[in-house]
Amino acid sequence: MTFSLALTDDHITLRDWAHEFAEKTIRPAAAEYDESEETPWPVLQEAAKAGLYGFEIMSNLREDESGQSFPILTEELFWGDGGIGLAIMGTGLAAAGIAAAGTLEQIIEWVPQCYGSADDVKVAGFCSSEPEAGSDVANMRTTAKYDEASDEWVISGQKAWVTNGGIADVLVVQAVVEPGLGSRGQAAFVLKSDTAGIASPKKLRKHGLHASNTADIFFDDVRVPGSALLGGKEKLDAKIARAKEGRKTGAQAAMATFETTRPTVGAMAIGVARAAYEYALDYAKDRVVFGKPIIENQAISFMLADMATEIDAARLLVRRAAWMGAAKQPFAAAEGSMSKLKAGRVAVWSTERAIQILGGVGYTREYPVERMHRDAKIFDIFEGTEQIQQLVIARAISGVRLT
Repeated sequence: MTFSLALTDDHITLRDWAHEFAEKTIRPAAAEYDESEETPWPVLQEAAKAGLYGFEIMSNLREDESGQSFPILTEELFWGDGGIGLAIMGTGLAAAGIAAAGTLEQIIEWVPQCYGSADDVKVAGFCSSEPEAGSDVANMRTTAKYDEASDEWVISGQKAWVTNGGIADVLVVQAVVEPGLGSRGQAAFVLKSDTAGIASPKKLRKHGLHASNTADIFFDDVRVPGSALLGGKEKLDAKIARAKEGRKTGAQAAMATFETTRPTVGAMAIGVARAAYEYALDYAKDRVVFGKPIIENQAISFMLADMATEIDAARLLVRRAAWMGAAKQPFAAAEGSMSKLKAGRVAVWSTERAIQILGGVGYTREYPVERMHRDAKIFDIFEGTEQIQQLVIARAISGVRLT
């Protein structure tokens, strides 16, 4: 399919649908959940009833050959609020992990369980990062050992900073199955969070995204059936054999998941940036200083002009990367990482500029740009830090294995 920025009728309907939900349901609840730091279950349930949260819509969006549906939906939800937006979209990372590594039977069985139903909403968590293995995936310590006698895997270790950690019904867990092979000796497993041996003692208190639950998860000799191995043991054994022979094994499971979701993360950042820009623009039109609206001062209007330009540039990178992913185009210059890098930087910068435009009141919690600024910072960090994106891009354009 040819890349085009023109929105189809379906895209426009999706955008307007999501925008209305964000405006009428998410925004009125944003300050409350930011303050309480509780999971917005009522909003999730409303999203499910409206058809904006669940297996069906996520499955339909993935069938969009243009790749534009996911970033369109995501931008609008995060325009509503970053924390609630992630509470709604966070399950998608686990679902993407199942879709990336699982068999068709596993996808059919497990992805619907990640979301539950409109009457019984569930969330899921993707467990990859560890205290000593965030960007350094090869340093992962969580292990999965196969017990041939019982056809079970025994998982032990700790996962850190898990979105939906402690409240997820389904977990996708990355673990080392063959020590000594680095990231090539890892595999992914899908399991229920109430499996014996799993504990998540407390949620983490974060700088931003307060409405999204984040926690560490501990696995103490957790036994799961052989069928929990995403992709199946035959496929894993063949991959391990190739790795031991020094042959290529394909994309590492966690990295494959992140590569497909980075443009969506970029769209999250754009939603937050756009919300701050629009609020600052409206404020600048209304705020009168020295007898005239502050937008009539070049110092203010030029900041807004730069914000609009940067947000649009980031959106174009995200939309291109999303199309490339859907069209199975190779990211020869790490275009997926480019989109996430740019969008994260723009979100942090734009929300900071919004505070500057509002002045003293922008620094208070009485105005939403302060919350947006806190929410924005994570986009420089999760799913690959700013520096990791630079490294990925530099390797792609240079062909040099930089460290």
